[in-house]
Amino acid sequence: MYTNGNHKELFTNGNLLAEMEDKFQSEDFLRIFDLGLPPVDHARIEAATVDILTAVGEDPNREGLLNTPRRVAKMYEELLGGYRVDPSKLINNAIFDVEYDDMVIVRDIEFSSLCEHHMLPFIGHAHVAYIPRGKVIGLSKIPRIVDMFARRLQVQERMTRQIADFINEVLDAQGVAVVLEGKHMCSMIRGVHKHDSSMTTSAMLGDFRTNRTTRDEFLAHLGRSRAAGGNF
Repeated sequence: MYTNGNHKELFTNGNLLAEMEDKFQSEDFLRIFDLGLPPVDHARIEAATVDILTAVGEDPNREGLLNTPRRVAKMYEELLGGYRVDPSKLINNAIFDVEYDDMVIVRDIEFSSLCEHHMLPFIGHAHVAYIPRGKVIGLSKIPRIVDMFARRLQVQERMTRQIADFINEVLDAQGVAVVLEGKHMCSMIRGVHKHDSSMTTSAMLGDFRTNRTTRDEFLAHLGRSRAAGGNF
């Protein structure tokens, strides 16, 4: 078995690898986490964009708009790519067996998403913590998990819980906590026009939900980050 310091790479074990691959590709897993959607239909998006331009009184054939439908289709493929992430490739064997059972926190993860109500952006920062149960995940994977759920048509509340549930499912952690703070363009540039408003959501699983001391420790870390000029 390959070792790196105190970390033992779990996925060199063929049984564990096969078990995780089966989970990631199962219909239930893909359905629960809204994965495995078909490819984006560029032609339909381009046609719909022409219809929208015409409906608002624009001329889709004027010079500045000639390539707009194609650009819009490419944009949506990028912004909504989270539905088509392969979880096996995302994790990429980066789960390790390690004797560590204290809190792991990754703060200030930038994200951008699209509100499903108006298809306008909301942007912000995610803060993720977990308490391992014999397994830890590579540091870069947590921001990638955040991106997987951000690059969809979303509401912030659901996105928060999806991130927590996915990490918990992959790691079987003692506890997972996720806090998201977002600014929503649908309330900043339309509707109530409240430019400085923001929204905070949280999901607490396992020890973070049942143990107030654990939860308070996590929130205290975030409070210190904010006092030091962080983004929370």
